[in-house]
Amino acid sequence: MSADDPFDTAALTAGLAAGEPAAVEAFYRAWFARLYEWARRATGRDEAFCLDVVQEAVLRVVRTVRSVDSPARFAAWLKLVVRTTAYDALKKERRGRGAAARWAPTAPPGDPADAVADDERLAWLKRELDAADADLARLIELRYRDGWTLDRIARAAGLTTGGVDGRLRRALAVLRERAAEAFGG
Repeated sequence: MSADDPFDTAALTAGLAAGEPAAVEAFYRAWFARLYEWARRATGRDEAFCLDVVQEAVLRVVRTVRSVDSPARFAAWLKLVVRTTAYDALKKERRGRGAAARWAPTAPPGDPADAVADDERLAWLKRELDAADADLARLIELRYRDGWTLDRIARAAGLTTGGVDGRLRRALAVLRERAAEAFGG
């Protein structure tokens, strides 16, 4: 690493191209904030939409990256990947709006059986959160109950935005897996 290239672009991109998990983690930690900012600028959309764009862009990067020596070239390429991913997401959303209008609900709203099932799921989720690590449960509550942005949570918790995003994604993956076991689905 050098002062001009604190991330050692050649080593990072070679590791990404080889599919090394440590390189993917290092890339995510080093670049998440910039990728997110580029997604915000390209779309002007809310946090959830931009996080989806970043996630898809990271997948594209991991699938297509080649070893690069120049930090400037790598940054320019990443910005292009995020921008094209953002535009693709916006186009997909526009197409989806037309399709959504053609679909009608198949069940009447307010079915009492649905309300009972929802109550069961909420009680299960409360038990899971009560049993979880207190710090992680707090992050989940701030994000999904209180509607805080990742950036706001990161500032309050003394973490990076990418760190909060990663913790929440891992926790939700575990919860989804447990829910599938508990509710068969």
